[in-house]
Amino acid sequence: MKISLEEMLAFVRVVDSGSISAAAEQLEQTASGVSRALGRLEEKLAVTLLRRTTRRLELTEEGEVFLVQARRILDSVEEAEEQMAVRRQAPAGRLRINTASPFMLHVIVPLIGDFRALYPQIELELNSDDRIIDLLERRTDLAIRIGHLPDSSLHARPLCHSRRRVLASPEYLARHGQPMRTEELAGHSLIGFTEPDSLNEWPLRHALGERWRITPSLHVSSGDTVRELALAGQGLVCLSDFMTDADRASGRLVEVLAEQRVEVRQPINAVYYRNTALASRITCFLDFLSERLGSPGLTPHD
Repeated sequence: MKISLEEMLAFVRVVDSGSISAAAEQLEQTASGVSRALGRLEEKLAVTLLRRTTRRLELTEEGEVFLVQARRILDSVEEAEEQMAVRRQAPAGRLRINTASPFMLHVIVPLIGDFRALYPQIELELNSDDRIIDLLERRTDLAIRIGHLPDSSLHARPLCHSRRRVLASPEYLARHGQPMRTEELAGHSLIGFTEPDSLNEWPLRHALGERWRITPSLHVSSGDTVRELALAGQGLVCLSDFMTDADRASGRLVEVLAEQRVEVRQPINAVYYRNTALASRITCFLDFLSERLGSPGLTPHD
């Protein structure tokens, strides 16, 4: 008896979601229905794919081998469906996008309405992480990463650049004074990042070079939290222009040490793991971004 795509999909969703009940919710089925599908699959294959304990599900060795093949088959079916949609000039399917929370909030979210109007059959899944994720592990189609990329097997498409500059609120500067030289930062409250550590090197000229390594008074994991602390007058920060363009335009944040600022353009790239031709839904989103990312705080890629 041959296995079905429904049974294969049930197995993959259980693995990805971590439980039968979560998979059932995603598939809009009952937990008992998903459990029966798994049972039929194991019976047809004559192997145990998952060990069920009271706390979790664990892949057997046979399950790990079958999972790789099942993903390939389901991806192939999805691509075949997309190709038919392309012939109708209607890219379709789920598009999973991941990027850092500030970029998602300040850049991607304002563009989503226009994209959905253009491509109503694409189902978007937007995820934010302040740490770099494994695209395969998180089942992500496309990630947007800020900063220089390490050597990787991922494909990358440059999108744009953004500058970083040192900022503070007028209230903070009224209380503590405005530094006139980079070296004077040592006497101020500096808000830095827990990671990546490279963000604690500010692009400022000084007697010994063009990078000033700060000793943060506050360590923060999220760029948006750094921005809110600056707006609240808690200290000086160094943030990307795409996060702070509106704040600078309104005067809520002002640049500090502008004459010492080094013009460093922070690269922003789209990365993806597929080695074959890109799915149409990914291609149209990349093309859409490339056209729209001339917004304030961003400069197009050369």
